[in-house]
Amino acid sequence: MSSSIYAHRSLQPTGPPPAQGPAQPGSSQARLAESFDNIRQEFDVLTQDLNHLRSQRDDFENKVSSQVNELNIIRQSLYDLEAQHGKIRQQYEEEISRLRSELLASRQAQPPQPQPAVPPPPPPQVYGEPPYIPRRDDRAERERDRERERERERDRDRDRERERERERDRDRERDRERDQRESKRPKMSGMKSDRTEPFSPSLANGPGPHLSMSKLPPPAPVRRPPPPSALPPTPGALERERDRDREPLTPTGANAGAAGALVPISSTGGGFLDDLDPHNVPAELKKEGSDWFAIFNPKIKRTLDVGLVHTLMHESVVCCVRFSADGKYLATGCNRTAQIYDTKTGQKTCVLVDESANKTGDLYIRSVCFSPDGKFLATGAEDKQIRIWDIAKRRIRTVFDGHQQEIYSLDFSLDGRLIVSGSGDKTARIWDMVDGSSKVLAIHETEAVDSGVTSVAISPDGRLVAAGSLDTIVRIWDVQTGALVERLKGHKDSVYSVAFTPDGKGLVSGSLDKTLKYWDVRPMLSGAGGRKESVAGLAVGGGKKEGGEKGSACTMNFTGHKDYVLSVAVSHDGQWVVSGSKDRGVQFWDARTATVQLMLQGHKNSVISIDLSPAGSILATGSGDWAARIWSYTTIA
Repeated sequence: MSSSIYAHRSLQPTGPPPAQGPAQPGSSQARLAESFDNIRQEFDVLTQDLNHLRSQRDDFENKVSSQVNELNIIRQSLYDLEAQHGKIRQQYEEEISRLRSELLASRQAQPPQPQPAVPPPPPPQVYGEPPYIPRRDDRAERERDRERERERERDRDRDRERERERERDRDRERDRERDQRESKRPKMSGMKSDRTEPFSPSLANGPGPHLSMSKLPPPAPVRRPPPPSALPPTPGALERERDRDREPLTPTGANAGAAGALVPISSTGGGFLDDLDPHNVPAELKKEGSDWFAIFNPKIKRTLDVGLVHTLMHESVVCCVRFSADGKYLATGCNRTAQIYDTKTGQKTCVLVDESANKTGDLYIRSVCFSPDGKFLATGAEDKQIRIWDIAKRRIRTVFDGHQQEIYSLDFSLDGRLIVSGSGDKTARIWDMVDGSSKVLAIHETEAVDSGVTSVAISPDGRLVAAGSLDTIVRIWDVQTGALVERLKGHKDSVYSVAFTPDGKGLVSGSLDKTLKYWDVRPMLSGAGGRKESVAGLAVGGGKKEGGEKGSACTMNFTGHKDYVLSVAVSHDGQWVVSGSKDRGVQFWDARTATVQLMLQGHKNSVISIDLSPAGSILATGSGDWAARIWSYTTIA
């Protein structure tokens, strides 16, 4: 009975669940909603604060940029004032020298005439006394006094002349000290005067031979490169960032290639500036901007026009410049950073910095190179590493390690599969972008004082790698086998830049001997089963021809620069050869005749690096004056 009575306790209600009423103020749901509201409000406040801080940061960056620009403007004004002062002082000294020469000539032409003695004026009379009449011995005494006075005047003239001479000596000494300062690397602790001529910063010392870029050496004797401790800076990429501009080229000869091939027909070079004063050039031979000018060769028809498009200020020496394959972007390298600019607007679109790098000292980016598809940027630096940057993500994709000294030069193959590097460790290397493997192209010569590789270039067909070296030799390797196939001899000082012509049949090199050379490398291309073509080279002293052991020859010399040639380039259409120099000028050369079309000057320091846009008539230059510049050039009828 009792069990049946309590059996209902195990039964569950069968009707619908009771309706839920609205959440009471004290319920858990209300408290949760209130918490969400509080969090949302706090998030909105933080978002507003963040936007405000961003705005403040942008204002601060804009102010810093404007101050940097003002400093650069002040620095430019100082340069202009200094140049004007130097010009006025030179004119004054020339005028003084001319007048002195005329005076000397007039004295020599007219023998001195005896001057009649002029009696001195009588002394003033004293009222009430007769005039004083000098005795005979008084007149002689006064004559001796006058002679002594004339002697003292001559002594004073000699003293003044000696003082002027001492002042000129001091001026010359100051100029020498300034030149010595200019050859040394700049200290990069903040903004500073670019009176120094650090067309590349000094390289960190390391074991074994190395390139010390702290100062430029005096011109070295034949086949003797300057001592390693005094070698000039930023070769490699610096030199390969060469200009590619020249007049249209007409293929000539039975072996001429397709249109655009660079086929030399003359070996005569020579600059035209020796016959001109850049400051007194006729208007029709000169084009001037606010802080630049171009001088055209009066001996040939003018076929080019140039103009300044953008000036891109940096915070240190600009070691390298390089266009992307489509010409839309320009990459530059300086201390610790690589920048990318829009070539049309001149706006900086990207800054690449390796935050994990050692923060001690300088770390100059000596070479930059876009991959052909424009997705990656390769940078070579003083820390012996090659970094491959994913540009869109602003981060490092790959790091290639293996070089034992600084990286001076980089170049991608046209298919983007390979990248070639050159280093001060006397090697070039070929890196595979897919599997990361590398192939060492070593220099085995032991007699060389230093054979560090300053510049590399891969041929358009990807079969050859050329490298310039400190030991004056240009070497060529086979990409597939890694074998050395040619050694080109002819330069008298270190080779700082090499560039293949667009058809791959020629190679242009620039050297510290102030010249460029064109090398015909068709024998290298025809060596693999093809017909070997004969090449006639230029005869040098004793009838010996410049060239290589396998038949490649120097067929053209480009002479005219006043100082080291640091960077060379060939235009993408094969019309022009362009070079940048420590003489601060850029020269456009006719690719067929090696004659100068024009000389362009706008930088206040060495032109370290040049490059030409593959997609248009645009030139980029990088300099020790902490600026990169973008120029336009056009062919005129």
